[in-house]
Amino acid sequence: MTPDFLNQVRAGGNIPKHVAVIMDGNGRWARSRGLPRHAGHREGMKAVREALEGCIQVGIEVLTLFAFSTENWNRPPREISALMGLLELYAKKEKADLVKQGVEVHVLGELDRLSGRTRRAVNGIKEATAGGEKLRLNLMISYSGRKELVEAVRRIAKDVAGGELSPENIDDETLQGALFTRGLPDPDLLVRTSGEFRISNFMLWQLAYTEIHITPVLWPDFTRQDLFAAVLDYQQRDRRFGRVTTP
Repeated sequence: MTPDFLNQVRAGGNIPKHVAVIMDGNGRWARSRGLPRHAGHREGMKAVREALEGCIQVGIEVLTLFAFSTENWNRPPREISALMGLLELYAKKEKADLVKQGVEVHVLGELDRLSGRTRRAVNGIKEATAGGEKLRLNLMISYSGRKELVEAVRRIAKDVAGGELSPENIDDETLQGALFTRGLPDPDLLVRTSGEFRISNFMLWQLAYTEIHITPVLWPDFTRQDLFAAVLDYQQRDRRFGRVTTP
């Protein structure tokens, strides 16, 4: 792809406000090269930078990355340790550059499951980047779409039990306001790498009308050009949200 490809995206005019990414394929990338899995995760850090800078280039306002699921806690302890170490490294290594680029980082999920050292790294990058106006970056860590919904229902149930909310007044906005992503628009576009056709328990409520783009590219090989290709694909979609245009 050439710089003209970026110009095509900009000329398309319909830029998604919120892009979510399921970053898949790190293990396969490493295995195909005879490397340990953590080498694939480390290489994937470059792809995070590519996606982030690509979003800024085309004017995307929110980028949400599925970095670590609650199911990932069932992986071998060595791999989990490596992943947490990479998260800490990312927070330390990229913090200054994220501030310079105007990126505000939020980390969403069951963060109480993280070690004290990892939580300190997470809090450090959140505090340092607060107020960034170019792009909001959501890192979904220890996250489960089903668990998010269960926790949202629990919070709403407590409000009902406490007399603060009437069951008759519970609506879409009530549940939306109890999610980790409250206050944010739902993703316009979901990108999944590695060619897999599933959403893997990711943002189950928020993806109701999201356009989905599947690319065979493994995450460590993902570049901003692949992001531009996904956005260009999105620009060709006719989003009706269940409605039918009368002829």
